[in-house]
Amino acid sequence: MDKLNERNVFEMMEYRSDAGFSALSQIEAYWEALRGSRQMPKRSEIDPRGIESALEFTFVLERIAIGMARLRIAGSHLNNLMGMEVRGMPLTSFITPNGRREMGDMLEEVFQRPSVCELRLSAEVGRNKPAMDARMLLLPLKSDLGDVSRVLGCFVARGEMGNQPRRFDVVGT
Repeated sequence: MDKLNERNVFEMMEYRSDAGFSALSQIEAYWEALRGSRQMPKRSEIDPRGIESALEFTFVLERIAIGMARLRIAGSHLNNLMGMEVRGMPLTSFITPNGRREMGDMLEEVFQRPSVCELRLSAEVGRNKPAMDARMLLLPLKSDLGDVSRVLGCFVARGEMGNQPRRFDVVGT
């Protein structure tokens, strides 16, 4: 891994072999490089220049309650999936009602343990809503106060967009 430079910017050259989901590898590699030998990096260390090729898929969450987190920053891909600006919305807005409890449980794992979580998702299919596969990566971050109340995330959905909003079922973690 590259050493941290004075601007917290890294070149990310390794990508997952899954075609279409390379942004997840870029975000994870960036997080790992910042983390070094620590359990996790701080939110203040995140520099968008280090992940610029994956910014459209990237988001930052803030924990607001048990099992709930809202989007503080969200890339354009997330806005496109919902057909609107998603900043300020809960992450569970992207999940079907039946999967929201599971998503809340996953968020608590990330915040409380803390742990890294990757979810496999499948979009609801309906009229003018074709099948889509998606992956979401959740990486814990420390706040400047030292608590784990932020998450660096990546959400990539593949397939034809169709009508928005698009919501997803959790099919694996």
